[in-house]
Amino acid sequence: MKRILVTGASGFIGSFIVEEALARGMEVWAAVRKSSSRAFLTDERIHFIHLSLHDPILLRRELESHAFDYVVHAAGVTKSLHEEDFHRVNTNGTQFLVEALLESSPALQRFVYLSSLSIFGPIREQQPYTEITDSDTPQPNTAYGRSKLEAEQFLDRLASYDQAFPYVVLRPTGVYGPRERDYFMMAKSISRHVDFAAGYQPQDITFVYVTDVVQAVFLALDHGRIGGKYFLSDGEVYQSRTFSDLLRRELGNPWLLRIKAPLWLLRVVTTCGELWGRITGKVTALNNDKYHIMKQRNWRCDITPVRNELGYRPQVGLEEGVRRSVAWYKENKWL
Repeated sequence: MKRILVTGASGFIGSFIVEEALARGMEVWAAVRKSSSRAFLTDERIHFIHLSLHDPILLRRELESHAFDYVVHAAGVTKSLHEEDFHRVNTNGTQFLVEALLESSPALQRFVYLSSLSIFGPIREQQPYTEITDSDTPQPNTAYGRSKLEAEQFLDRLASYDQAFPYVVLRPTGVYGPRERDYFMMAKSISRHVDFAAGYQPQDITFVYVTDVVQAVFLALDHGRIGGKYFLSDGEVYQSRTFSDLLRRELGNPWLLRIKAPLWLLRVVTTCGELWGRITGKVTALNNDKYHIMKQRNWRCDITPVRNELGYRPQVGLEEGVRRSVAWYKENKWL
């Protein structure tokens, strides 16, 4: 029986990866924080492990008696009051984990790192927009994007130092689906009769449903090219209005006040949100990273390599994905 370690297992994407690994008959080890909810990790077959990604010495001790065939590193910080937290968790945490695995799991077959399309930042923004490709130079303009890029660069340096480490990088665009909380906020807003958008220049956006990310993860574990980096989307391009219209339909077409604000006003709002978060000590969705994400106009990406090399075939389009997501939110009393 193959042994797999999933970090960030209690999170949105991680919990779906755990479920798929169990369905495939693997011995699943879920890395969670002691404070993490296990609401989506109730299967009795799951083995739990606490990993101190901030402490390389302690992390080595925690892993020294564990050898894994596969590792999926889905843990990470997406929102934080302090920029240094992104680097500490997303960059240093990845480095410390890999260094510990080099000692504890010398026969590791694949390490799949969940990065993000956001490492590229606002490139190819001249109309008509064209797809971001893996030959483009990343220009991240968020703390989150920079920390993810730095983690990728660490993995690349391993290869340049001739250290045999079988990593594969996946770079999904906006991931949505049941259990997800950021896009859920948009659904919640629409249910309360408000749809907010920012910027007047056309925006091309892309999505990928969570189970399609999971599909790509297991394809990468099976035969991903070592050192390979793959964008993930559902293969389509949308306008921001498309997503809100689909949400509205699934919510029963409530009356709606549509607000489209100029980017300068969004900047004011997110700056105030950032300051308020620092005063109260509570992370808010309205922060400086959110401004840069909403300001970016081109989220197209080229998924030809992942189709050709891994055999990835997106199964869930946006219309069906929104239907499933809203149904789950209703069934679980989120809406």
